[in-house]
Amino acid sequence: MSLRIEQLERELSLKKLQLNHLLALTQAINENTPAGELYNMYRDFLQWHIGISKMALFFKENGHWECVKWAGIPDEEVHRYSMDEVLPLFDTNTRVSGHGHPFVRQFDLVVPVMHKREPIAYVFWSDVPGEDAYSKLQIAITITNVLAVAIENKRLFKSQLQQEIFNREVQYAAEIQQALVPVQLPSSAYYQLSSIYKPHFAVGGDYYDVFELENDALLFCVADVTGKGIPAALLMSNIQATLNALVKRCHSLEEIVLDINRTIYRITQGDRFITLFIGRYEPRHRSLHFINAGHTPPLLLCSDKIIPLKNGCTVLGGLPELPFLEIGGLCLLEDAILFAYTDGLTDTRNDAGEFFCEERLIEFLKEHQHLEPRALNQQLLTYIETFRQRQSIPDDITVLTCKFFV
Repeated sequence: MSLRIEQLERELSLKKLQLNHLLALTQAINENTPAGELYNMYRDFLQWHIGISKMALFFKENGHWECVKWAGIPDEEVHRYSMDEVLPLFDTNTRVSGHGHPFVRQFDLVVPVMHKREPIAYVFWSDVPGEDAYSKLQIAITITNVLAVAIENKRLFKSQLQQEIFNREVQYAAEIQQALVPVQLPSSAYYQLSSIYKPHFAVGGDYYDVFELENDALLFCVADVTGKGIPAALLMSNIQATLNALVKRCHSLEEIVLDINRTIYRITQGDRFITLFIGRYEPRHRSLHFINAGHTPPLLLCSDKIIPLKNGCTVLGGLPELPFLEIGGLCLLEDAILFAYTDGLTDTRNDAGEFFCEERLIEFLKEHQHLEPRALNQQLLTYIETFRQRQSIPDDITVLTCKFFV
């Protein structure tokens, strides 16, 4: 009878011990105690209250399993071996004292902590001493699970917070970028313009701009920065600032293009480049001059003729100096439409995998060239939405439609 009472007292003591440490750990978690301190509490509990002489606790850090807390083994042993291929072999509590791996065989037991069939932590430890070893082991496993879930929740919360901060910053960047593209396009007796600007992400690497010059002249451009997202958007904003400064002091398209090339190369050292089409229309002479720097050739529609505007140079920013540069020029004898765009338009595909290629674009423009630029662009957007069916738009899309009156 007395032995039974003693056994019940030991079990009660163990239950109190379990409850006390669960409460202490839970309180520390609720107080947002740093992970390092939680690891220390866990190690001390295993050593002083459970009697485990050796332990090693693993969590995944930056895609790799790392030992975050250990006891009873030399420090130099902890990081000697990569455990990325070893740990996934254990999906349940396993005796490992005779294991072939030199790190694993230092211990008696490995306990994986699983969440939705995925491991979130592993702990190795030596055997629990004493007659009540099994009860102590259950307490240790319970504490291990509480700790692992708490750490995982802290990480998920931190990741979610970082994502929210990132999303907010991207939204700010998108608002700034929207402010960089023209809101109101100029219109006169000599020209009308309309644009489409659809970044693939919140921010993008496409750019267009229009400048009214002296004597009713018009300078306009469309550009496409390599890549997508924030890096492309940052380079695009630099190009926008550079071009705005150049337009005020440069008198020729050649000067502008050469200066932009040098600026981009200085910033990226050739790692990134842009394609650019820049044109200048002078109504008094009915002249259109342009430089195409590796850009998808804009299309000039005059009556039934389609003229791709190809003259120019290579892409900008790939080399410190351009190896060649040719200025294209035309004299407009009748009203014409210039359709400049980025390749995100013709890279759009439908469910059958067919591209909205240049041939389809030319057919569309021939059919709708009688429309004013705004109406033409609206019809184009409708056409693209129908054409792509369930497919997403693969890249930024920018269109600048200019109608010239002679």
